[in-house]
Amino acid sequence: MFELLKNKMVDEKGNLSKGRTLLAGLGAGATEAIVVVCPMETIKVKFIHDQTQPNPRFRGFWSGLVQIVREEGLQGTYKGLAPTILKQSTNQAIRFFVFSEIKKFLQKGDKAKDIGVVQTFCAGGMAGAASVFGNTPIDVVKTRMQGLEASKYSSSWDCVKKIWRHEGVKAFYKGTTPRLGRVVFDVAFVFTLYEYVMRALDYMF
Repeated sequence: MFELLKNKMVDEKGNLSKGRTLLAGLGAGATEAIVVVCPMETIKVKFIHDQTQPNPRFRGFWSGLVQIVREEGLQGTYKGLAPTILKQSTNQAIRFFVFSEIKKFLQKGDKAKDIGVVQTFCAGGMAGAASVFGNTPIDVVKTRMQGLEASKYSSSWDCVKKIWRHEGVKAFYKGTTPRLGRVVFDVAFVFTLYEYVMRALDYMF
């Protein structure tokens, strides 16, 4: 999706401005959130929370999905859609922006220059780290809104206010360290693969 949006936003010289890089990332993340991430994340969070209860109701993923849809309708799989869109869109915007800027710096003005696997991996890792620090608060709100206790909050904004009032600003950064360790390597691998897949496709077509 990012490549599709990027190709529509480049200027006549094939360049993509910083602002348009961010917009392409936002659009790719928002699409990803609506089509795939929100339903999957909602089911996952509800299932994990259910398994911590004394008498779990869900026997497995599909059992949980069927029960959620039966009790809440299809919209039950879209709880926390707004923070999920916000999370995914900012995630992808930050990652593609940071990765693109680091890559440009390493290429030193030569767009055709191959920066190599190691530097690509490192650039991807830094992009992943930036996204963690940039949107962990959004992820905290999203997780609360998709959990079994989501009924405590009337909206995502209500969730933000209650966390701030009762738990303080530190609560918005819970889980940053373990998430950082996971995301940095995940994103580093993804961007390394992404670069070489795109290069292979350019060569083939």
